[in-house]
This record gives sequence, C-alpha cells and structure tokens, in this order.
Amino acid sequence: MSTVARPTPPQSPATAHILDNAAWAALTGPHAHLAERVGRAARYPLDVSPFTALADPADPRAWDDLAALVGPGTVTPVTGAKSAPQGWETVQHGQGVQLVDTALRAEPAPEAVRLGPDDVPEILDLIALTEPGPFLPRTVELGTYLGIRHRGRLIALAGERLRPPGWTEISAVCTAPDHRGKGLATRLVRAIAAGIRERGDTPFLHASATNTGAIRLYESIGFTLRRRSEFLLVRTPGAQQEQTA
Repeated sequence: MSTVARPTPPQSPATAHILDNAAWAALTGPHAHLAERVGRAARYPLDVSPFTALADPADPRAWDDLAALVGPGTVTPVTGAKSAPQGWETVQHGQGVQLVDTALRAEPAPEAVRLGPDDVPEILDLIALTEPGPFLPRTVELGTYLGIRHRGRLIALAGERLRPPGWTEISAVCTAPDHRGKGLATRLVRAIAAGIRERGDTPFLHASATNTGAIRLYESIGFTLRRRSEFLLVRTPGAQQEQTA
C-alpha cells in the first residue's frame, strides 16, 4: 500500500516537461515496441489506440512524416498541436485537461480482478455504454486493466494507457449507470495507481475540459491540474483513393 503524496518533479523553466508531449514520449519510450513510425511521427496500431504523435508539433517536417505514415485523405487525431498546417483539414478541435497525482491515497482493491484479452468483448460493451473515451480490441496490451464484477457482470473498469518514462496515465475509468454512486471508479483508480507507484512511476490522467464533474472528483481524491491541453482531429492532404470495382 502506498499513501505518500508524490509531488511533481521540478523542471527547468527552459526544458519542456515530458508530459507536454506524452504520446510521443510513450511511443518512443516504454511503448516503442508497439509504435508504427515514420521519422518524426509515430502512432499506435489502429486496433490498439487512435493516438498519433509528433516529435514537435511546430515542425512542418513532422507533419510531412505523419502524412506519409497514415496516408493521403486520412482522418487522424493529433495531440499537442494547436493548429494544422496549410493543406490539412481540421475536422474537430477539442480541449482537455491534464492532472497529475500529488496526494492520491493509492491502495489495492480486493474486489478488483485483472482483465485480459478474453474480457475484451465485455469491456467493449461497457465502454459503449459509458463512453469514457476510445477503447479498441488490443487496448488491453497498453498496461494493467482492472474491473469489478457484480453477479458475474463487468460493472466498472479502469486501466493504464500512455506510458511516458517515469509516468503512467490512468484511463478508461467508467462505471455502469446502474452502479454509480458507490465509489467503484475511485477504488479502481486507487488500485491502478498503487500498481503504477510500485514500479516507480507517477500516475496522471486526462479529461475533457467540459467534464467538470470528473475533474472535481479527481481533484478531490488527490490529483492536481497541471495544464490545459488541446487535440485535433485532422484530415491529411490529398484525396482519398477511389474505390475500384
């Protein structure tokens, strides 16, 4: 059990924080074995995660590499960029928040069970019901996923997603609507955080800037708002190839 507060490590003002480009740090670090990469752009396999990342979103060469990686006329999400270069279509522009563990009480949840590939159909059903964010058939390969069952049915879930060096993101936090208000999600977040701390990492997470209820909950249990973030859904230059009969 770990209950010690974990302050954010100090950073030089001139040095960008690793969490400022968490997806790139993960894809070129602990998740490099999963990465599909062209030069300054990388992504996860399409059945693992929708995340793509650029070494430097301000570098036009990185955008050229991303276009080569995903192909012409392809819609893809990009994190950490405020705008896309000329020739790219912005399909959606969203805002989020990033929170880090500074005072979370992390502890195991005895009722939680480890989830794996055999549980994916149930996980996908719960994700579709609760919509906590993207979850794909191989997302369980990103880290530890824990669930709580009631009479055999999966009713709550939380797990690990991005893993920049020294950090691990808690994600897919959700509870079936008919079991909310029982603290299940909080217990799973604490349990996932306990495992993260055991290997020496610090937990962090993301939430939509409009999801004020979730943000208040995370702050109440020991997370601190670190930064506001932006994400884009863009279409790469070039028309989609025509389908031939």
